[in-house]
Amino acid sequence: MKKFAFLFCSLLMTAAFGQVKWMTLEAAIEAQKNVPKKILIDFYADWCGPCKTMEKETFNHPVIAKYLQDNYYAVKFDAENKESITLFGRTFANPGFVDGKKRNSMHEFTKFMNVNAVPTTVFLDEQSMPITILQGALTAKELEPYMLFIATDDYKKINTREQWENYQKKFKSSVKN
Repeated sequence: MKKFAFLFCSLLMTAAFGQVKWMTLEAAIEAQKNVPKKILIDFYADWCGPCKTMEKETFNHPVIAKYLQDNYYAVKFDAENKESITLFGRTFANPGFVDGKKRNSMHEFTKFMNVNAVPTTVFLDEQSMPITILQGALTAKELEPYMLFIATDDYKKINTREQWENYQKKFKSSVKN
């Protein structure tokens, strides 16, 4: 019985530490004013199977979740939502949104960020300027090197594909499958 209780408590703690605390983009940009951090935006859609897989297996992987919480403001953005947002001195909306429709038009902010499909992960610097876009579903092991590379500003030192490939070869993953 003690083993079961210990195992149960361990699973609860792992689940608690593996959860990402998502915020809105507006809240992340506001938070940057007090504590500068980079922003990771997960562009998703409710109907998107790979988006759900990334939420469950990539972002909630304990290594990724902890690193994300410690080094980034984590933002989820529904690429097809109907809410208007005001950022960078302009208002973005989704005038083509139709209530009750399973798939909707892309939100203007989604288009502004050059996101053409979901899932897409976008990294912003401490001034909310884009660093890079990763399109498609990523595993925790695939996302990890980008998260560290960007958080530590190593991306500013890499100028060629060869340098990036060398970085990837030398990278030691903390993600165990």
